[in-house]
Amino acid sequence: MEADFISAMLAAAIRTGTPLLLVALGEMVVEKSGVLNLGQEGMLLIGAVVGFIGASHSDSITIGFLAAIAGGMVMAMIFALVAHFLSANQIATGLALTIFGVGLSAFLGSDYEGKALEGLSAIDLPLLSDIPFIGQVFFQHDAIVYLSWIVFIIVWLIFRQSTLGLNIRAVGENPDAANAIGIKVVPLRFACVLVGGTLAGLAGGYLSLVYTPLWTEDMSAGRGWIALAIVVFASWKATRILLGAYLFGFASILHLAAQGMGINLSANLLAMLPYAATIVVLVILSRNKQWLQLSEPMALAKPWRKD
Repeated sequence: MEADFISAMLAAAIRTGTPLLLVALGEMVVEKSGVLNLGQEGMLLIGAVVGFIGASHSDSITIGFLAAIAGGMVMAMIFALVAHFLSANQIATGLALTIFGVGLSAFLGSDYEGKALEGLSAIDLPLLSDIPFIGQVFFQHDAIVYLSWIVFIIVWLIFRQSTLGLNIRAVGENPDAANAIGIKVVPLRFACVLVGGTLAGLAGGYLSLVYTPLWTEDMSAGRGWIALAIVVFASWKATRILLGAYLFGFASILHLAAQGMGINLSANLLAMLPYAATIVVLVILSRNKQWLQLSEPMALAKPWRKD
């Protein structure tokens, strides 16, 4: 019985960490190109509400996800146009995007508050899902969880052994030198921002179409901010982002695990653990400025224009 409980909790942690993984991988791609987008929370919410509205009117989860992705991409394009092509301050633009996304999502979703959808069913992978313990943890999930693993592998491969990954890193480290050797800095950064918006929109759609599945105002509950922190914790490495997303996912459902083990602690106290952990880790990391300087892209958050 204990093994079943532990495997169920680990599987729930993977599902809870899936939107964090998608957003964080997208933000990692964006930041590797030298762009800092703090608008992840707003893009998540827009993806969630647009996806829910699309699925509600079409009775199709697929159309809902396509709408969610489109919503995230539109938000990313707004950020890119303002912060990138107009050379506005990236931090201020990202914060404004989040505020805009929070307000707009509440307005668009006011008529859909509390409505529920059917969501996605789990897909048990043949043979693999029958493996004791491991099968329940890893191979009995919905399609978006499996898709998030594919996205992770693609991102890991791009930065591990591809010319595209090297070009993105070059643009993020020294855009002047990258431009001098023929790399198109502006188009490449714009494309990376769109990738971040695509994954943020997909993550938002997962929240409202699969994880819940319903729309409630501010349902992202700070996941966009946690994803931004995970990128820093992981020192801009995809494998560490995967681990960090699932660790934060487990922390988010720790109150369920505590109740299952008979630990009598306030559910509200346990629910704040992911946010408290974010603050603690950021404080620890900020003390080692040399480590941060060696890890983060040198041109991060610095606007660039071709002379």
